[in-house]
Amino acid sequence: MLELKNIKKFYETASFKQMALNGVSLTFEQEEMVAILGPSGCGKTTLLNIIGGLDRYTSGDLIINGKSTKDFRDADWDSYRNNSIGFVFQSYNLINHISVIDNVEMALTLSGVNPKEKHEAARDVLKQVGLEDHIHKKPTELSGGQKQRVAIARAIVNNPDIILLDEPTGALDSKTSVQILDLVKAVAKNKLIIMVTHNPQLAAQYSNRVIELKDGMIISDSKSTQPKDDQATYQPKKTAMNFFTALKLSFNNLKTKLVRSLITAFAASIGIIGVALVLSISNGFGNQVNKLQQESLSGMPITIGQYSYNLSREALQSSFNQEPVEVGDVVIPYDFDGSRIPVRENTITTAYLDYLQAMDETIYETISYSYESGMFNLLHQGLGITPVSARKINFSVLPDNNDYILSQFSLVDGVMPVDYNQVVMVMDENHRVSQDVFVELGITVAEEINYNTIIGTRFVAAKNNDYYEKVGSIYSVQTDLSTAYQNGFELEIVGIIKAQTDVAGLLLDGGIAYHPNLNTVFLTDSLVSDIVLEQKDVNYDVKTGVAFNPLIPNNTLDNAMKQLGGSLIPSEINIYAADFDQKENLKNYLDQYNVDLEEEEKIVYNDLAEEFTNIMASLIDGISIVLIAFAAISLVVSSIMIGIITYVSVLERTKEIGVLRSLGARKKDITRVFNAETFIIGLAAGMVGIILTGILNIPLDAILTKYANGMTNIAVLSPVHALLLILVSIVLTLISGLVPARIAANKDPVNALRVES
Repeated sequence: MLELKNIKKFYETASFKQMALNGVSLTFEQEEMVAILGPSGCGKTTLLNIIGGLDRYTSGDLIINGKSTKDFRDADWDSYRNNSIGFVFQSYNLINHISVIDNVEMALTLSGVNPKEKHEAARDVLKQVGLEDHIHKKPTELSGGQKQRVAIARAIVNNPDIILLDEPTGALDSKTSVQILDLVKAVAKNKLIIMVTHNPQLAAQYSNRVIELKDGMIISDSKSTQPKDDQATYQPKKTAMNFFTALKLSFNNLKTKLVRSLITAFAASIGIIGVALVLSISNGFGNQVNKLQQESLSGMPITIGQYSYNLSREALQSSFNQEPVEVGDVVIPYDFDGSRIPVRENTITTAYLDYLQAMDETIYETISYSYESGMFNLLHQGLGITPVSARKINFSVLPDNNDYILSQFSLVDGVMPVDYNQVVMVMDENHRVSQDVFVELGITVAEEINYNTIIGTRFVAAKNNDYYEKVGSIYSVQTDLSTAYQNGFELEIVGIIKAQTDVAGLLLDGGIAYHPNLNTVFLTDSLVSDIVLEQKDVNYDVKTGVAFNPLIPNNTLDNAMKQLGGSLIPSEINIYAADFDQKENLKNYLDQYNVDLEEEEKIVYNDLAEEFTNIMASLIDGISIVLIAFAAISLVVSSIMIGIITYVSVLERTKEIGVLRSLGARKKDITRVFNAETFIIGLAAGMVGIILTGILNIPLDAILTKYANGMTNIAVLSPVHALLLILVSIVLTLISGLVPARIAANKDPVNALRVES
């Protein structure tokens, strides 16, 4: 069944070559108990290791059941050791950090036996060797004789064909030695037993065949056996260690060094804590921004204008970074110079207006249409009748929903407009309005202006036929505007509203805001005015005489008609969603219009609430990325540290590596053992980091809340971020342990078994 053909083995170091075995040829049969004798250094252990597949012969052949092993790969030798060989060593070679029964089960684990059968088989063999009452003890709790009994149980549990004993009684007294050999004969009958020993008396007493070696050669064999022509039928089962077993081995090892393991996990968690704290703050502020959008900005409209804009971060900062001032019932004029940069031009058509009118009424509250402010011929009467610049007073339409307006603004004096002839003054949260508004309306500019000076101020929206006169082919403003003032639509400031928050100013800029009905009244009159009717029929601007040229900005018939109030196409459309949840449905409806249209035909809208929150979110993300990058440095450092600690663990567990290899563990199984160890450390580090972050977030949130203008829950770690950080911790530790794990897998099992644990 087992044949050695001219086996030679030599070790070569530099220029020195040492012959360990020199042409050994032997044949073994089943049910033999063979003793190998010889002086130290004669090659006995080397021969045993070659038979057991732990060491490789240099030349010759080892034949198992008629099958040559010359072409065996590592995996074949691993399977051979697991299926056919049971080792019993002089120094026991038990794994001290797992229990007795776990030591015995290990060979079955590598064979893929199911847990129930494996446990029953291990208990049976431990009962055979008289250790049934010690199965849950650690090897360190046993005597030398008991340890050797465990080693015997482990050797026979997988029912191997060959039992190899390397000085099994060398560390025992004579009485215990006899007991151990009696036990071996009893439990390993019908098997080939090969024992290396220095004791010729024990060899003679227990063996039926004695082989003597000297200088790597056989000098005597008490029972020479002739080889048989067996058919090559040997096919051992492949071995494998699952990751759970590797985890169990590594977890038990880490438990034996609990304090060091906890310190390692804590040290490795520092980087996780740093990143987690940054993410907590980022997440908390992000939640506050989303809350602001839902609570304060949810009613802000979707805006469709002649141009779509990008709201610059600088403009926001210059607008929002204003120190609040203490004021009374006054408005403060200030000099404002600001602008927004258009991104692209929209061409609003009657078809698009019809599309909006067909929108499901459940997804929007109201739609308001704004027209070119230049179409309004505004006048005020002071020392004389004077034109008012609609642009300078920021003449804009109010949303057709007073409840919504008052959710963003507070009415500080007067009443809200209820018809076309009523307007309000809009000021920011610091009571400021551009001084141009007061100049245009004839109100004396002072450092502070009382409400009662503003309320009741009247001005007029003049009709086209009264405002313009025709001279030749050109229309110009009347030199005498008294008739225009008397016949116009008189408007009165009936109230003053103040923005409640910074962002309310994105809805209505400071100035004069009019009731939506004024658009209808003014347009109805303008559409039939002489100047509008004539402008329709000529290809030049009737106010300047300049021919229209599309290459010149704003020099088009459409623009001229808008300026005169002769176009039903609004310059801006504001759509107010029914609520925050319906806003997405509203935007989806608007996006649907652009499907299959050319780029220049598409209508692009602005969602100021979303733009604002996106800018804030990008600021938060940018700061977070920088802080995370700094915190991640400690992650790299901790990964290097874990790599070093894993390498130390490899050195400490070298004998365990040898034991596992002797049981048939593959190189990849050894790698898996140390990957499992780094996995546990990474998991522990991640969990410790998340737990400590949760604890640290409590005082951190209290500090930030104190200085964050009433915000709460600022330091909050997202569960998703927590899970991701744990995964990052695991991945980094696994990466850091790859090199040490590979070093462990490549260790020579024979040398590993020689290391003192």
